[in-house]
Amino acid sequence: MEQDHELVKQCLTGDNLAWENLLHLHSRKIYNLCYRFTGRREDADDLTQEVFIKIFQTLKSFDPAQGSFSTWLNRVARNHLVDHYRRTKKDRVTSSLEETSVRIEEKPARGEHPIERLEHRERHEALQAALEHLSPELREAVILRDLQDLDYAEIAQVLSVPQGTVKSRINRGRLELARLIKRMDE
Repeated sequence: MEQDHELVKQCLTGDNLAWENLLHLHSRKIYNLCYRFTGRREDADDLTQEVFIKIFQTLKSFDPAQGSFSTWLNRVARNHLVDHYRRTKKDRVTSSLEETSVRIEEKPARGEHPIERLEHRERHEALQAALEHLSPELREAVILRDLQDLDYAEIAQVLSVPQGTVKSRINRGRLELARLIKRMDE
């Protein structure tokens, strides 16, 4: 956290190396967030670049007294993703489900038996299919908690809602995911 704050201060003085270090530290996390919301590598690449352009343009507005840089970064990314979602909503309505599915990047474990790999892939596909059917509010809360591993306070800041709402959305999202996955198994 202290490293982020120092890098931000250096960036604000025009230090390009500090900006590169900040990108290096956070680009994978933002890419994963974008990928989990879009399910497409190309879209995630584009959105990640757009998020960092927005970060660069608004870096002066970061206030360490309001929270960590990571939380602020997630909030900016989330807001950009919501804006993107709203802009492309009409396009998605006419797109096929396959094109708009939420994808979770997966890498097979080393030494994993082929049957285990197949079962692992099937579990991921079931989870992805279930995530597609969650409302955006529930999906983003579950992704931020269970896949991005943010705590409730950070999620509340990112989503600009009370912690109780965050907990409720995560609980409802998990229950809905379980219901959807169970129905798929039948």
